[in-house]
Amino acid sequence: MRYFLLTSVAVALSFLSQSQSFAGTALPQDRSIGAPPGFAGACARYGWVCRNGGGKELDDTSAMALITRVNRSVNAATRPAPDTVTSGKSEFWSLPIDNKGDCEDYALLKMKTLLDAGFPSQKLALSVVIERHGQNHVVLVARLKSGDYVLDSLNGSVKSWQSTGYTFLATQSFTSKSSWRVSLAGPRASEFSGI
Repeated sequence: MRYFLLTSVAVALSFLSQSQSFAGTALPQDRSIGAPPGFAGACARYGWVCRNGGGKELDDTSAMALITRVNRSVNAATRPAPDTVTSGKSEFWSLPIDNKGDCEDYALLKMKTLLDAGFPSQKLALSVVIERHGQNHVVLVARLKSGDYVLDSLNGSVKSWQSTGYTFLATQSFTSKSSWRVSLAGPRASEFSGI
């Protein structure tokens, strides 16, 4: 019986340490890089995109429930459409127009909705990724105590950044919202080491 109990404890501790390998894992941010085209215009139109401050501290359970709810509701309420259809411009970062938008428009609406709900601005950042089919894509990253999680227009589930299968290229700074940092993480990161 004692052997069984010791073995059970060892297995449980091993499982716990493996499951916590993602806990507290933040998306890497390295040197500065220029912001993506369209980002400066979004900052000019919507001051909240590039402003830090405000919000309330949330425990991870409450934060995860909120970001999951916002991710699903924005995805359900917004229909995919390129900028050329919604605004007549080629790279126009905005909130969805007539409930239509592309990936960065979804991400901006999620950011605004979370900020309006009291989520701390210094815990949110936009990120440019290469999605699984090799296309550029923009997502919103929410920083919780247990790690960084991705709100995605292509997925109804909120996932840790490591679980997305995406290659992260550049991410808005969590602390200096008008600047961007190189991320280079994910399955194809080595292909982009020259950026």
